[in-house]
Amino acid sequence: MAIHSDKSKLINRTTPNFHKRLFWDWNLSKIDWDKHYLAVIDRIIERGDKSDWKELVRYYGKPKVVEALKSEIKYLPDYIVDDVCGYFDLQKEAIACYAHKQSRRGHWI
Repeated sequence: MAIHSDKSKLINRTTPNFHKRLFWDWNLSKIDWDKHYLAVIDRIIERGDKSDWKELVRYYGKPKVVEALKSEIKYLPDYIVDDVCGYFDLQKEAIACYAHKQSRRGHWI
């Protein structure tokens, strides 16, 4: 258990409490949640619900999740981008996957 800088608040960092259905193809007992944070954040944002997003923020902290969205996650479906912007109070242009999509030319057909 890690102690936040404000000693009155304890943050439980043992393991996040995500629904097993989100990681059907992973061995949950062997996941290094910190080492594989990007894959975890990506999966939770894309496939989880708002309660999973809340747990994501509890475990990793909002700054780390927002930074991953802004600079590391290169693809999210359009409907998820809208939800992410609303939930995390971000502009579409600030999200890496939106900027990446805008820079790619679409198919001519």
